[in-house]
Amino acid sequence: MTVPALNSAVKSLLTRAGVENPAGDTLEILCAVLHCSRTELILRNDDLPEEATEKALAMARRRISGEPIQYILGSWSFMGREYRVGEGVLIPRDDTEVVVTEALRLSESTPDPVIVDLCSGSGIIAVTLAKELPNATVYAVEKSDAAFSYLTENIALNQANVRAIHADLRDCVNDFADGSLDMIVSNPPYIRSNEIADLQKEVQYEPRLALDGGEDGYDFYKMILSLWTPKIKNGGAIAFEIGEGQFDAIAAMLRDAGYTDINGTPDIQGITRAVTAEKNRLL
Repeated sequence: MTVPALNSAVKSLLTRAGVENPAGDTLEILCAVLHCSRTELILRNDDLPEEATEKALAMARRRISGEPIQYILGSWSFMGREYRVGEGVLIPRDDTEVVVTEALRLSESTPDPVIVDLCSGSGIIAVTLAKELPNATVYAVEKSDAAFSYLTENIALNQANVRAIHADLRDCVNDFADGSLDMIVSNPPYIRSNEIADLQKEVQYEPRLALDGGEDGYDFYKMILSLWTPKIKNGGAIAFEIGEGQFDAIAAMLRDAGYTDINGTPDIQGITRAVTAEKNRLL
């Protein structure tokens, strides 16, 4: 089978199955199988060995079953860097760029910031901050065994100066002295427990541990603010990724916990996706 014929076959399979982005997923699959760029793929018209054809079709069948394309490929890009992903870890999403960008902005005036990324998952936040802030000391806390494995692999893959901590955020908080952190950043689980069953089929493949924010979706925000606020320096900052419609409730929690200068930042769809705040200097 030629490359154009395989392209057509895979795209047809995905289209008939109702996959959301059949053309894009087809390109991702073929580029992965053939180890080429999209531009190179477009220019190819050669015959392929049966092994390559079968591998591409097998990946297409996995996609039809609802498995996320990121898991099928085994890696995904975030803010220009590659990360290993697979079963047991949350998939990197463009939404998270908002909170990372805000965290970088807040760190600009701090010479040697000490930052902790809670619920780090694959490590996209911690790694990006460490690479973009070479003078920073960055810690990444992750509880899940599977996710921690990806976290350490991605730290090594990107040669990032990140100190990984395999622990529940409740158990390692006392490893840090009060007033020792310039910033806490987190993309915690924030989906309501009773809404998880209604999520897209692809999202159902992701670990519930990384999705379930409790009955109201706020369990982890409450936990972080209660346990970790003393660890932030007065004048230090906190940056959260949040779900749609959650800004007002989380802003109120931040005010109650002694934070000021509370701001929400929208994603490209206009949804407030990040909330940042400063710990009151007078507390």
